[in-house]
Amino acid sequence: MRIGITLGDCAGIGPEIVNLALKSDHLPKSTEYVIIGRQPDCKPGKPTIETARAAAAALEEAVTLARRGEIDAIVTGPVHKARMYEAGFKFPGQTEFFAERCGVKNFAMCLTGGEITIALVTTHIPLSEVSRALKQSEIVRVGLLLVDFLRSWSKEAPRIAIAGLNPHAGESGKLGREEIEIISPAIAALKSEIRNPKSEITGPHSPDTVFHRAVKGEFDAVLCMYHDQGLIPLKVHAFHEGVNVTLGLPFPRTSPDHGTAFEIAGKGIARPDSMIAAIKLAVELADCSCS
Repeated sequence: MRIGITLGDCAGIGPEIVNLALKSDHLPKSTEYVIIGRQPDCKPGKPTIETARAAAAALEEAVTLARRGEIDAIVTGPVHKARMYEAGFKFPGQTEFFAERCGVKNFAMCLTGGEITIALVTTHIPLSEVSRALKQSEIVRVGLLLVDFLRSWSKEAPRIAIAGLNPHAGESGKLGREEIEIISPAIAALKSEIRNPKSEITGPHSPDTVFHRAVKGEFDAVLCMYHDQGLIPLKVHAFHEGVNVTLGLPFPRTSPDHGTAFEIAGKGIARPDSMIAAIKLAVELADCSCS
């Protein structure tokens, strides 16, 4: 098995954490790890157009190798979006890049760390727009991707909690009607589309308790209505072990759930925990897809 790893923007902590991860004793020894891309000359903490271009070129090379079947999964280092845009990168993020290059329109963002796994119905939009953007069809679409992901991750009959949008999941309509008019019908539709009768899809659950219940083992994953609803509990629970996974791609793609951290690059204090977790998950998913 071959796992391709990009370093991200080499002025950030990407090269450090990849090096530390590969030197650690926490990765499967039977797997081949391939560093993708070339690093331009740069100073830690000083990103340039050249470092951004190199990061973008590594992504192009990685997706080409994966589509050819020359690597079994991709782990991406953190990039600096503003610099990437200046260098001509035309995508909101790496997730959208991989989806476009693979011709995939049905994709979603999933994150996992510790005992919490989440998927997001809406992602990078202002909080004021979430209610208008929330659609029954999108809840069902992302929910089905989450079910498929959990099944591929050796959870044959996943237990998924659907979070409500409003405090106390709307309190029977007194604190908002999205749960009644959008989320509950979506849950019913999602249940009707899942073939495994043992799968458990429940909700809408009150957002202030559902993540505690997930940590205690009641659920395998939580389907969240907006970005921070899922990211805040995940990072409180597993800040250094969070992994970003792109759902819907023809190959596993993971990434550490943190940024370039230019302010600490080169100082010898960057922690590789999230990169280690991202590489390990890529190996697990690639192994599951091959078996």
